[in-house]
Amino acid sequence: MAKNTPGTGTPRCAPGHQAEAEKIAAELAAIAATGMVLPGTITQRRTRCGYPRCGCHADPPRLHGPYWQWTRKVAAKTVCRWLSPDQQHDYQAWIDNDRRLRELLARLEALGAAALEADPRRPRRRRATPAGTGQTTP
Repeated sequence: MAKNTPGTGTPRCAPGHQAEAEKIAAELAAIAATGMVLPGTITQRRTRCGYPRCGCHADPPRLHGPYWQWTRKVAAKTVCRWLSPDQQHDYQAWIDNDRRLRELLARLEALGAAALEADPRRPRRRRATPAGTGQTTP
C-alpha cells in the first residue's frame, strides 16, 4: 500500500485516497480552465445620502441603491471597491472559484494527512513504561 512509486520517490496511497485525489484534481483543472480567482466577498449595499429632505431619511426610509461592494483583507486591513452591476455579475464567478479552490485545497490537505497516518512505514512511539512493572506496552 505505501511503497514508493518507482522513480518518483512519492509514496503510494490507498486506492480510496487516490480516487478522491483524482476527483479533486479534475475540479482544480476546471477552475484553472476559467483562468481567474478573486478573494473576498461582494455585498449588496443600500445607503442614505446627506440631504435631510431626501426619501432615504423618511420613515420608513427609501434607501438609495442597490450598490455592489467588493471587500477583501490586504495586510490585515479591509479594502473595499464599488462595482457596477456588470462587474458584480462577472466577478462573482471568480469569487466562487476562490471559495471552491480553498475547499478543494483543504480536502487535499486532509487526504495527505490521512495517507501519512495510514502509512505502515511511519514509526510508532512506544508508550511509557507502566510504573513498577519494568515492561513496555506496544
